[in-house]
Amino acid sequence: MITYDWNCKTVDAYVETGGNDDVVYNVHWIVTGTTTEGDEEYSSTNIGTQTLNIDDITNFIPFDQLTNDEVVAWTQSAMGAEQVAAIETNIANAINLDINPVSITLTIGEPVPSVE
Repeated sequence: MITYDWNCKTVDAYVETGGNDDVVYNVHWIVTGTTTEGDEEYSSTNIGTQTLNIDDITNFIPFDQLTNDEVVAWTQSAMGAEQVAAIETNIANAINLDINPVSITLTIGEPVPSVE
């Protein structure tokens, strides 16, 4: 089973807009998937940014009260379920290729590494 960690702690914010200070409008997200197979841990990471719609802010949360969980929820909502699933699927596919490689890099004149 792959565990996904969404880190949405780095953001861009307007100093002031709509009467509110430090308004988050863009999120720099990092998603890391991790799993263990036998004694080995495997992980893969995707990064990107997501713009948030701040046209109609209700229930404004001051920046010093924001949590990663809140910003993850905003980010995933802005992306939509399909995009969130695609990101996590890409990570799962990369991890599966690490566990079961179909391609390796070889150097002429060097020994071929064993694939377990």
